[in-house]
Amino acid sequence: MPKRPKDTNELAKLIVDLATGEEQEIDTNAGKDPAAVSLGRKGGLKGGKARAAKLTPDQRKEIAKKAAEVRWKK
Repeated sequence: MPKRPKDTNELAKLIVDLATGEEQEIDTNAGKDPAAVSLGRKGGLKGGKARAAKLTPDQRKEIAKKAAEVRWKK
């Protein structure tokens, strides 16, 4: 589903359009294999934790240094 408008008036119009049937919500999972969608969701939930568990302390330190450098460049 596309993002909802942040503007209060636009959001209100969208809600009225949906309620009156003038506009329909888009199903973002249409045409996708439900089994594949659920597997992708599982991987997404454990991805960062699993990656961090595999890294050595030195690797984590190097990644953190790079991230800090990028943040401070801005």
